[in-house]
Amino acid sequence: MSDEVPSSVETAALLVLGGLGYGALLFVWFALPAYLQPIIEELGLTGTQAGILAGAVPLTYIPIGLVSGLIVDRLGARTGIGAGIAFAGLGQVGRSVTATFPSMLALTLVMGIGATGITFGMPKLASELYPAERAGRAASVYLVCSYAGSAAAFALGRPIIGPALGGWRPLFLASGLGTLVVAAVWAAAAWYVPPGSHETDTDEALTLASLTDDLRAVLGHRDLRLLVVLGTMYLLVLHGVQGWLVTILETRGVSPELAGSVTSLLVVGQVIGVLSVPALAERLDRTREALIVCGGLACAGVLGLLTEPGLVLLLVAPVMLVGFGMGGLSPLIRAIPVELEGIGPELTGTAVGIVFAVGEIGGFLGPVIIGSLRELTGSFTPGLLMCAVGTLVAAGAGAAMSSLDTEA
Repeated sequence: MSDEVPSSVETAALLVLGGLGYGALLFVWFALPAYLQPIIEELGLTGTQAGILAGAVPLTYIPIGLVSGLIVDRLGARTGIGAGIAFAGLGQVGRSVTATFPSMLALTLVMGIGATGITFGMPKLASELYPAERAGRAASVYLVCSYAGSAAAFALGRPIIGPALGGWRPLFLASGLGTLVVAAVWAAAAWYVPPGSHETDTDEALTLASLTDDLRAVLGHRDLRLLVVLGTMYLLVLHGVQGWLVTILETRGVSPELAGSVTSLLVVGQVIGVLSVPALAERLDRTREALIVCGGLACAGVLGLLTEPGLVLLLVAPVMLVGFGMGGLSPLIRAIPVELEGIGPELTGTAVGIVFAVGEIGGFLGPVIIGSLRELTGSFTPGLLMCAVGTLVAAGAGAAMSSLDTEA
């Protein structure tokens, strides 16, 4: 890396390339939910085991998320992102040849380790490349790229690419190798593009004392603790609905192709929310209100999924509402720590790490509880009602954040 300041084009290109890496992660991540029913049949999985696999990546954040965020703050966003993309690719290649539940779970956890580096590295990179007031819009850029990856898994991976390649195993292999190519391109770009104007020094010693100081500063912030609650509910609802929606529709008699297409609209809604909500919240200085509205709309959408209309396309509206609400929350969760006094760009990785380390308890439990309740009751209704309650808790946590929307 040179000592020059990056141009706006270089800055934007690095942000977008990181977003493409995020998109590759989301594609390999959600390739499993997109093919969950065939994988259940081929590996002989129970409903609980299928739920564990669908929630295994979020599960990884629980034990290592905090440590990963601390390390990203010390070693740098570029290193964390590059390593994360590589781990995701390696895990997906391994999953393409596995034949048992334990090995599939282990390789999915490897992907989860990589996911933490990207999840915490991208908000930190955005905070280093752009000023705090533009952090939300910068997050929108890389999140749109990431959502394109998850949408492609459902809209292209299941109905088009997978059948063309010969099934889920060839799809997993091809997408894993493609992700490794993205990792190599990222490594070259991260070396070439000079540091941003807000980029923090990564030469500080990685010691237990320094990590403890960072952790104490973040955990002592009241609004950060509320953000953890919000993030937990956001992840419970998002992973619960996205992990099971294809299967929910298939059990109602919808073809796999149409189920995948309808589920991809969840991501379309997320993209709309990502692009519109942060920009409006920043322009109007109404972040708290944005959190409340997004939670309420997501609740209405989840309740709409409880209906079983004769025409499946009538579920497009509730699917889009869930996506919009979740999409609006996503960049705000990542951008709020940058704006909080005492955290800022220097501790963004740690702050987001705490949010996701605790929050992914919800991300893991969402798919597992939905799967287990379905196994116990024969219905997806109890699990969807749980998700509806989660959206309301998220809205309440956002309403309680005292440092948001203060007058300048």
